[in-house]
Amino acid sequence: MYDYRSMTNDERQRVIDYRRRRNLPMHSPPHWAMGFSTQYLVTAACFEHAPIVGKSIERLTECEQQLLAACEEHTTKIYGWCVLPNHYHVLVGTQQIKSLCRTLGRFHGRASFTWNTEDDQRGRKVWFRCFDREIRSERHFWAMLNYTIPFITGWSISGKIGFGRAQQTS
Repeated sequence: MYDYRSMTNDERQRVIDYRRRRNLPMHSPPHWAMGFSTQYLVTAACFEHAPIVGKSIERLTECEQQLLAACEEHTTKIYGWCVLPNHYHVLVGTQQIKSLCRTLGRFHGRASFTWNTEDDQRGRKVWFRCFDREIRSERHFWAMLNYTIPFITGWSISGKIGFGRAQQTS
């Protein structure tokens, strides 16, 4: 995932040239709508997977509420979601994936500012963009829904279609 850091300068330049030739974003995954469906799994992780979201159950809940509010602006349906200490997943139906990603970017900026103020860490990078994966079939949809609403040791993520809530357990 972090291969770029271990590359030589020549290898880095080849990667940059490759992305330029194909009109790919220089520092993020492309957001392509391939036309398979209008359903997407959207995922975002904290920078270097630091557990910034999971600092407290209150922060997890706040993140969940703001994430869902941001998604509601550009989606026709939110099928499932989970918010974990260092990342989130949300399975949505939308015809506006690029607008949704821009709105999530604004959510990331607001959350970063608030959390960095709370943690006295001004300037810390909290999020590393978001990645969307277009759902390609009914089987893919159900696999991603099952992936989105997991049960994780140490963290109780209870959920059903259309609902997932993070709760810290001792």
